[in-house]
Amino acid sequence: MIFAVYFVLLFLILRFAVTVFNFVSDPKLRRVNKHYTGLVSILIPARNEEANIAHLLRSIQQQDYQDYEVFILDDSSTDNTLKICTDIALTDKRFKVIEGGPLPAQWLGKNYACHQLARHAKGQYFMFIDADEQVNDGLINSAIHRMKLNKLSLLSLFTNQVMLTTGEKLVVPMMHFMLLNLLPVRLVLLVKNASVAAASGQFMFFKADDYHQHTWHQAVKAAVVEDVEIMRQVKARNLNGETLLANGMLNCRMYTSYTECLNGFSKNFLAAFNYNITAFLIFLTLLIGGPMLIIITTNLPLILFTLGLIVLTRIMMSLLAGQNVFYNVVLHPLQMLSLTIISYMAIQKHLTKTNVWKGRRV
Repeated sequence: MIFAVYFVLLFLILRFAVTVFNFVSDPKLRRVNKHYTGLVSILIPARNEEANIAHLLRSIQQQDYQDYEVFILDDSSTDNTLKICTDIALTDKRFKVIEGGPLPAQWLGKNYACHQLARHAKGQYFMFIDADEQVNDGLINSAIHRMKLNKLSLLSLFTNQVMLTTGEKLVVPMMHFMLLNLLPVRLVLLVKNASVAAASGQFMFFKADDYHQHTWHQAVKAAVVEDVEIMRQVKARNLNGETLLANGMLNCRMYTSYTECLNGFSKNFLAAFNYNITAFLIFLTLLIGGPMLIIITTNLPLILFTLGLIVLTRIMMSLLAGQNVFYNVVLHPLQMLSLTIISYMAIQKHLTKTNVWKGRRV
């Protein structure tokens, strides 16, 4: 039992050290005053996004970078997505709407939609974003500056998450929690080994020449976590890729209810562990069961030490991600419970092959 307690403590301290590294290194996209030129192709896959798509398109029109074209691919939507996009395109010649083709065998929907979009784009850079986001001033200029500064083939950003309901606050912070607690984000650029990879499909900014040469989405056509896999492919070809936090220049409201959050996160959570259920359960046991073991079996100083590490970790991650510190600290036990539920759902869907998203098997 003592060995188990010390092993858990080591696990907690290592994760805390990763969080401290991220907090000190502050891996955010920096705003720049320099104004760049050059056509940027903004590429948006959309499937049943009538509640979100107009907000995104208006935010693109209102942001400060003006040398762009926008392609929206309607991926067999059954709602008003196509009409909303078409109406906006009729008033702004920079916006064009594509109706997606039938999904071929071996492809996942989003990957094929992105592949189709890239074939229409003419820009020097390809900026793939999801339909539930909003673009703010400074984003494109700052992204181009970063691409040039570090000679990047791919820049990916984790967006600032908008959470309005309690259900969202119980689940959505887990995305930054997993990222900032387990991976020193700066190492994505600094370490050339392809195994050190992280990315977010909510913002993938490519150098167009490299994209045309490697057709990244085709290369990962069947990957559920296509963003991370593309980053691995980029690095495996000795190209530079970097992942940063959006620093308020890109916002997203991923889901609007607790049920949506559980279903959304469970669809690809296990894929991040390469569908290794044993490794996944060991990680989950250490993450959630470890602190509970210390609390019920050790003395007060160790309990206070453990709680202190957890609280300090949540404070640092919240500040980095632009999230509410109070909510993330107070709701931490319930967030861990939600993580347990998501994990169960992810394993159950994988074993029964019932993982479905927006009407399609994943």
